[in-house]
Amino acid sequence: MKINGKVIAVTGGGNGIGRELVLQLLVRGAQVAALDIKKEALEETEKLAGQNKAKLSTFVVDITNRDAVQKLPDQIAARHGAVDGIINCAGIIQPFVRLKDLDFDAIERVCNINFYGTLFMVKAFLPPLLARPEAHIVNVSSMGGFLPVPGQTVYGASKAAVKLLTEGLHSELLNTNVRVTVVFPGAIGTNIAANSGVGLGTQTDAEKSSFKMLAPAKAAQIILDGMEKNKYRVLVGQDAAFMDFLCRLSPERAARFIYNQMRSLLPS
Repeated sequence: MKINGKVIAVTGGGNGIGRELVLQLLVRGAQVAALDIKKEALEETEKLAGQNKAKLSTFVVDITNRDAVQKLPDQIAARHGAVDGIINCAGIIQPFVRLKDLDFDAIERVCNINFYGTLFMVKAFLPPLLARPEAHIVNVSSMGGFLPVPGQTVYGASKAAVKLLTEGLHSELLNTNVRVTVVFPGAIGTNIAANSGVGLGTQTDAEKSSFKMLAPAKAAQIILDGMEKNKYRVLVGQDAAFMDFLCRLSPERAARFIYNQMRSLLPS
């Protein structure tokens, strides 16, 4: 779906990839509804929109609140006239601990935001999207959604659920006007750890990875290019592309490779 002239809602629009998606959508000619739980973050996105600010609306919303999400399509349509697409980018990681040490509050928070937040958005917006001449749903999963990352087992499970949800939705909508894309980012230089309330150890730990982190702006560009080309799946970053290949070739080898890359982040 071509972005110019469309109305797109973006979750996680207050920071990281989500913010970059909002700003680049505006540059590409879209009207955008930026959604985030943090008012201050949305205000900063609005400032960064500059001359495109008139095409932007912001909504402070908790995407784990199903009732609040159900009201969004009408609220956005009242501001922009319609909704042509959604990009579900909001997500958090878990503390870097083994499953046996992860408390249920953290487990529920990760699953509620990453999976149920995405599901609630899809369910709320699908009826109005099906009524549009053309529409698009983009769900952001993760490299951790197809590859086991030690210390992120529940995060990976939530993102694997997003992957299968999106692929199933794609099949269900093949004969409709709604296109569906699933996105797998690798390591992106965002504040996801801080925004998730998670410490990642020292900078040296992060630097041990064989792959350089991709800038959020570049990640957003790749995602939007994939959206405009109606791609089935989008791999964001050399690490995501390499690990996708390695997982297909030898899943166990890929798992061991990532374990060796990430084990320094786990408590001893």
